[in-house]
Amino acid sequence: MTDVVDSDELLRRIQRARACALQEERAWHTRSEELTATDPQGARDATVRRMSYEAVLTVLDEILTPGRHTARG
Repeated sequence: MTDVVDSDELLRRIQRARACALQEERAWHTRSEELTATDPQGARDATVRRMSYEAVLTVLDEILTPGRHTARG
């Protein structure tokens, strides 16, 4: 069975997903900075995760506010 979701609920879900992605991006940024001196490989891994969440944020921002991010050339 498929649930039908109205546009307001879809918008709320996207906004929650964006908030979660922003929180994770910040957490991985902090983790990367903490590991830089003691665990370079761990810091690189944390940076990759942070960049992944940045990409998710860019996509969700474009859904929520079309044109917010300009095309990169």
